Amino acid sequence: MGPFWIPPMVFFLRFVLGYRIKNVVALREEYKRLREESDAPLLICPNHLTLIDSIVLAWAVVPWWKYVIHWDEMPWNTPERKNFARTGVTRILVFVAKCIPVSRGGEREKVAEVLNRVTHLLIRGEVALLFPEGTRSRTGRVNDESVAWGVGRIIAATPGCRVLCVYMRGDTQESWGSIPNMGDSFTIATDCFEPKSDLKGARRSRDLVVQIIGRLANMEEEYFNGRQ
Repeated sequence: MGPFWIPPMVFFLRFVLGYRIKNVVALREEYKRLREESDAPLLICPNHLTLIDSIVLAWAVVPWWKYVIHWDEMPWNTPERKNFARTGVTRILVFVAKCIPVSRGGEREKVAEVLNRVTHLLIRGEVALLFPEGTRSRTGRVNDESVAWGVGRIIAATPGCRVLCVYMRGDTQESWGSIPNMGDSFTIATDCFEPKSDLKGARRSRDLVVQIIGRLANMEEEYFNGRQ
């Protein structure tokens, strides 16, 4: 299905919305190096400001034609069910786009089922993209008050899991919203590490995701310091 929707989507991002990735060549080379240097599981954890952050990021780190040829390069995602999978048709469409819808704050059993599926995919060698803040930041900055414990649970259950922290922001973006401003240019920074914790149970899951959010907050500080 990739050849049918990826080229139109990229055309829409680049020529209709007018988006541009400022450091795209270096970003793609770094991502390619990370993918080639190790077979260890890789979980992408970006900051979260708009509904299409995962789409823009997937476009930024891999050339669109590579997704068409190598569909396994597309990261799995877990969008909010009420935003992207309300009907049977939309559920089919988001699955084709490698999405596993989740209801935030929904039944624990159903949320656990999604987390287990993502863990299985990571162990199998797939790449997944999850937002450690859990939802779009209402402050417009990395929200260390909002912690998606499920991200930590996935990492704890995935031996050797690497986390690629990604800070992404349009240069005219002041706060959160549905989509970035039209014509915006994105600066994207990455930081890859393997979170570790000696804690147990839920405390361990929380500790792991707090480490990620802390790194994203530091990357955000560097971004704004660079704009001064």
